[in-house]
Amino acid sequence: MGDFRELRVWGKAKDLAVNIYRITGTGHFQNDYGLRDQMRRAAVSISSNIAEGDERFSNKESIRFLYIANASCAELITQIIIAHEIGYIDKIESEKFIGECEQVSKMIKSLINFRNKNDKRK
Repeated sequence: MGDFRELRVWGKAKDLAVNIYRITGTGHFQNDYGLRDQMRRAAVSISSNIAEGDERFSNKESIRFLYIANASCAELITQIIIAHEIGYIDKIESEKFIGECEQVSKMIKSLINFRNKNDKRK
């Protein structure tokens, strides 16, 4: 735990949020404030919870925020699927974003496992 900006998973999650902001600022999203804002909140939640968890003073607290970040990945995947099915983003874009979410989720799970192992060693 320490400087969250050095975590690769935080960087990937932050980049995902930036890309979600960009895509939801165009096309159909401009008039669909509900889905647009929900996708943005979920995307920002991922990197924000990774950062908050990394700044906590115990592994237990840190891991709790990582679980929240991972749940936000699932939330964002659901919203991406909906956006694709209603025609807001095409198949290629949706697959790209889902792939990024899945990659971030795997990285979060690895970090959770690492922190759980370190916590048990103490």
